[in-house]
Amino acid sequence: MKPKKSLKEPSNGHERENEWSEVIRGERYIIRTSSAETKGIYSMLEVVADARNGVPMHVHDDADEHFIILGGRAFIANGDRKAEVAAGSSITMARGVPHAWCNPSEDAPLRMLVIFSPGGLEELFRRHATTELAEMTALANKYGTGHGACAVR
Repeated sequence: MKPKKSLKEPSNGHERENEWSEVIRGERYIIRTSSAETKGIYSMLEVVADARNGVPMHVHDDADEHFIILGGRAFIANGDRKAEVAAGSSITMARGVPHAWCNPSEDAPLRMLVIFSPGGLEELFRRHATTELAEMTALANKYGTGHGACAVR
C-alpha cells in the first residue's frame, strides 16, 4: 500500500502555504489553492475579516472574483447593486465591474472563500503584505486591479 500524500503537499509538487498573512489590520488570508496548482485556471484564498472591516471599491480587469460566505455576513456592492449576504451564500463579481465588500457586524468576524478565475491574483496578496502604502497603486495596477475611494455603505 502506498502512503498517502500530506494534505499540505499538493500532488503537483508545489508547496502549499500553511500560515495566515495580514493584508491590512483586521483582514487575514491564507492561500488555499494557488494558480500554480491549477495551471492558472483559478486560485482560492480563505479570508477572515474582523468586524467593520472591508475593501473599498475596486475593479479586476483580468479576473472574475467569486465569494463563498462560510461564516458571518458580508455587505457587497457589485456594480450598482448592493446586498447583504449570510453564511452559505455565494456571489460572483465579473471582471471589469467595480465592487467592494465589508463585514457589517459590530462584533463577529466574516469568513469566506475567495476564488479568482483565472488565477494569479493571489500574488497581489502575497506582495501586498510586504509593500509600502505609497507603492500599492503601482502593484495593484500590475495585477489588473484599480482602486476607487468609494465606501460600500
